[in-house]
Amino acid sequence: MRAASGLPWWARWAANDTLGRVKRIVQGDNLEVLPTLPRGFARLIYIDPPFNTGREQSRDRMQVKAAPAGERTGFAGRRYDVERIDSPSYEDAFDDYEAFLMSRIEVALPCLSSDGSLFVHLDYREVHYAKVALDRLLGRERFRNEIIWAYDFGGRPKRWWPAKHDTILWYVMDPKQYVFQFDEMDRIPYMAPGLVGKEKAARGKTPTDVWWHTIVPTNGKEKTGYPTQKPLGVLERIIKVHTEVGDVVLDFFAGSGTTGEAAARHDRGFLLIDEHPEAIATMRGRLAPWEPEVETFVGDQRATSSTSNT
Repeated sequence: MRAASGLPWWARWAANDTLGRVKRIVQGDNLEVLPTLPRGFARLIYIDPPFNTGREQSRDRMQVKAAPAGERTGFAGRRYDVERIDSPSYEDAFDDYEAFLMSRIEVALPCLSSDGSLFVHLDYREVHYAKVALDRLLGRERFRNEIIWAYDFGGRPKRWWPAKHDTILWYVMDPKQYVFQFDEMDRIPYMAPGLVGKEKAARGKTPTDVWWHTIVPTNGKEKTGYPTQKPLGVLERIIKVHTEVGDVVLDFFAGSGTTGEAAARHDRGFLLIDEHPEAIATMRGRLAPWEPEVETFVGDQRATSSTSNT
């Protein structure tokens, strides 16, 4: 239903002391939603768009229950029934991936503050083309880092080197003024602690542009069942270093809502956009402790139709 004030939801931000109070999920086409948003409200944009794998992305899930005459045999001869559970899925194939991605980034850029950052998370299929296109759009001087997220799980083909990394491109709006909170970095263990002394070894070292971090554990509490879910630790590192308490983070390929949880855990606001009902349902459940507002974007109402998640 339309808000009682009749104003777009973002117009009501002016009444808040801190934008960080914004905790919002919007269901809609990001290309339609983004132009309606206010200018300069986000300190950080992080996106994990489809990777253009050329196939449907899904995650098989099973529920196992003990049953005397079950179809499967487990430890000590116990029998179990296995039920397959429907999982979220989406088609990940694009005829013109560059046009798909860059059109959305271009309309999102006005949402960034003058000292804001853009992080684009891709893999080997499209990252090289995206880097050239982003340099063309933003200027090469705004490029800061190519971050390699390396992990070590999954299949290992025998005809080529297994692909076990993603690439995250970091751009800034102003090369002379941007947020980089060095002291907020999580420290990591030295590989050879005996070479640096006890004090340094105990403190740990700061990460480089290669981040070793496990994928989301299959049976871990963090797992939502959403395909392509990224680890909370990777997003927490980005958000702690590249924003301050009270800032707002924008993610317009929000998926399972990892960006929102990472932001909320560290007292940042979030605005998450996704058009898939499965993604919205996953985010509603995952982010329920922070009571986000959830709404469906209606173009002629400019995102004023809202519902509560509480």
